[in-house]
Amino acid sequence: MPVKIRLQRHGKKGKPYYWIVAADSRAKRDGKYLEKLGAYNPNTNPATIELDVDGAVTWLQNGAQPTDTAKAILSYKGAMLKHHLAGGVRKGALTEEQAETKFNAWLEEKTAKVQAKADGLSKADAEAKALALEAEKAVNEARIAAAAPVVEEEVAEDVATDETTASNEEE
Repeated sequence: MPVKIRLQRHGKKGKPYYWIVAADSRAKRDGKYLEKLGAYNPNTNPATIELDVDGAVTWLQNGAQPTDTAKAILSYKGAMLKHHLAGGVRKGALTEEQAETKFNAWLEEKTAKVQAKADGLSKADAEAKALALEAEKAVNEARIAAAAPVVEEEVAEDVATDETTASNEEE
């Protein structure tokens, strides 16, 4: 029974939400699965990924083949690296502690990168809101300025008519 680690689509039309599952390759895309390993939400920025790394590594060690998208997600979350390091431990190239140290260092670096991206996006969003507010203020000031001369002209006309009536009365 060939096992694949793949995505199972959920969510509504236009708003996909995926489960990451280990399933028999003969099963339907959204059909029966052996184990749910996590979830993937591409609607957020950056995409939200919840993954049981140890469960994914176990399936990979047992011969499960990830699909292209699932492989990218597993690589992004470090499951492929952990699987690679576990192979090195089995061969005796490094110890379990060294492998765990390497994985934790990579995980901290990856978390810092993701956090930096999220901070950059929130900063860009705040800057965009500030620019929109400034543009709105400029439009409002222009609207007020455009309305103000009309009032001044009416006042000037009223003053001019008062002066003409006053000069007419003097005559």
